[in-house]
Amino acid sequence: MLSFGDVAVVVSDAKKAAAWWREKIGFEVRDDDGHWVTVAAKGSDTLIHLCESKPLEKGNTGIGFLAKDVLKAAKELEAKGVKFTKPAEKAPWGAFAMFADPDGNEFWINEA
Repeated sequence: MLSFGDVAVVVSDAKKAAAWWREKIGFEVRDDDGHWVTVAAKGSDTLIHLCESKPLEKGNTGIGFLAKDVLKAAKELEAKGVKFTKPAEKAPWGAFAMFADPDGNEFWINEA
């Protein structure tokens, strides 16, 4: 089963953006680890990933879901006909995959 995880927002300077979210909006900086800089409302499990990069790839919505077992979740979704644009795989930081809806919009599944 999937749960909502994060939304990526492309920014020119992740540390500067995190400071803005903290100082102006009152969000907490949850992670500040290189590329993975996240902020969230206090008490919320939903994160904004401040993605310091050029615009997201074509089709990538920046919307992420969480699954305790990404490989199992991907297998179950594939059995239902869901098309994966990035097959489930394990990385040093956790398992992940990307799937597309019928219009080609891509979504992430990350390890919870």
